[in-house]
This record gives sequence, C-alpha cells and structure tokens, in this order.
Amino acid sequence: MTTSTREIHLVSRPTGWPEPSDFRTVEAELDDPAPGQVLVRNTWMSVDPYMRGRMSDRKSYVPPFALDAPLEGGAVGEVVASADDSVPVGATVLHGLGWREHALVPASAVRVVDAERVPASSYLGVLGMPGLTAYVGLTRIAQLREGDRVLVSGAAGAVGSAVGQIARLLGASKVVGSAGSTEKVAWLTEELGFDAAVNYKDGPIGRLLAPHGPFDVYFDNVGGDHLEAAISHLADFGRIAACGAIAQYNDTEAAPGPRNMSMFVTKRLTMRGFIVSEAVGEHPDAAKEFHERAGQWVADGRLVARETVVDGLDHAVDAFLDLMRGGNTGKMLVRL
Repeated sequence: MTTSTREIHLVSRPTGWPEPSDFRTVEAELDDPAPGQVLVRNTWMSVDPYMRGRMSDRKSYVPPFALDAPLEGGAVGEVVASADDSVPVGATVLHGLGWREHALVPASAVRVVDAERVPASSYLGVLGMPGLTAYVGLTRIAQLREGDRVLVSGAAGAVGSAVGQIARLLGASKVVGSAGSTEKVAWLTEELGFDAAVNYKDGPIGRLLAPHGPFDVYFDNVGGDHLEAAISHLADFGRIAACGAIAQYNDTEAAPGPRNMSMFVTKRLTMRGFIVSEAVGEHPDAAKEFHERAGQWVADGRLVARETVVDGLDHAVDAFLDLMRGGNTGKMLVRL
C-alpha cells in the first residue's frame, strides 16, 4: 500500500529575501516502510533561520537544499507504521524530515520522546535544537561563569529566550537582551526574568545598550550593528559566542564588518563561532547534560517558552517568511 501525502519543495534559489514563488506544494505517494524504516505522520514542524542559508548554493557547513525536492527540518510526529521493533507504532518521535505531512525515516534517525510529560512541540523548541544551542553556546563556547553579566541579541526568539533564562539558572548576575518590539521587551523582563531589555528599533543599538553594560558574555544571534555594539560594551576578557547573523542572511552584498575590531586587542576579547551539532560532537557530554537539566527546569516551571503557531502545511512558507521578518515571539512552529 501507499500513503498519499503532501510536501513542500524548493523550486528556485532566492536572491535576497525569499518569495512564495520560490516554493511549491507537491503531492506525493509514500511506500510502506522497508525493513529498518518507520512511517511518521508529522504533527509539528519547525521553521528556523538557518534554513535560509541552505536555500542558497554557496558553500556552508551543510549541503544546500536540493531544487525540486522536499525541504528538510526538525519535525515531531506519530509513528503510523513500523518495520523496526525498536520504534513501535504509536510512538512520538523527533526527526529531521519536516516540511511534509508524512515522512519515511530510518528508525536509527528518530528519537522517541515523552509527549506526556511535556508537549510534543517542546522538542522542537526549548527541549530541542534551540534549547541545546543556547546551553552549549553558554557553557562550552562562552564558558559562562557564575556572576557573569550576559547580553543576548535576538532575545525574544527560540534560542535567545532560552539563553537568557539558562544564563540566569547557571548563575549569571545580570542578563540583558535586545528584541524588536515593546511587546517582546515586556515579555523578556516581566515573564522571563531578564534584568533589562531594549527595543533595537528605538535608536542606535550601541546607545541603547550603554546604560546596561559592561558585559562579560555576548551571545550573538544577529551580527551586524549588534555585534559592533556588543564589542564596545564588553568588559576586558569578554567572550562572544557567535551563533547566527540573521541581520545579514538576506543581504545580496557583503556587509561591512564591525569598525571596532581593535578592541579585541585592547580588551583581550575572544570570539568563537559554533554549529551546535559540531559542538556537541566536540563535547559529547553536553547533550545528555542539557536534556537532564533542561527537562527538570521545564517540569519545575523554571525554564519556560512561548510558541508562535501557524496551522497547516499550506501556511508553512508564510511561517518561514514571517520568521525572517521577526514576526515570532519564541519558537515559530507549524502545526500539521
């Protein structure tokens, strides 16, 4: 037998900002699982900023998405057919074949998750790749120490909101974030426990941050003027964990670098970019440590998350485009 389903293909590589015409919804037929495979009915899929890079064909840390083929990304779903005893029918699993309603996945490539203790969608957000990115970036890349003063850009996104909370849970003395609206700033300070937050649309980001520095750690999700401002407001021996540069993902020309790089010498700063999968490989204890600690923090209510939910595969592209424009608070998800 076969399963009729739908999936979203990339049909052209965007130049600058992606357009709906760069994508197409395609009907497909999936065979029953072969030995070692499971058929998953996806219930949630993730859209993430890193996906923009894979839509281009320039060299990067992962291969670009293929044209006229389904996109990929994190997804959670229910196993509806299984040809592997280790993953039974009915299990809720996390895997990497999103952007489709059903997926044939090797059983070795799924992780069975507990959807009774926490909502299944959490495994795409605070208990998934974004939360792990925040934890690894703070603990292994920035080497957070008790008492550190922490600045995070993109603080109302899935990674940034986790960074601020985890930093506080690990002993940071001060946590400051930047976000793109007064509503997001209020969420950070009133609900997530940030000491302060600024709306970067209110003026030059360097001026807005001046009353809140200096900082020992900067977790960078934005790049551009945020990175330049953070360098100015870091304390001596400050550390930067460079996670993303969303301000530049859709640029068609190279953006100018920070104009204050001499401060790396005078302040003895360090900066390291990281990819979470590689960082976990380098620090194999980090993922287990994160899942144990974060799972308890979520269960205790000490680590909270907000989700911006869009319904239906037909609106997945809209969700991605809105994410790139900053239309999300917390994790952007598509409910299938």
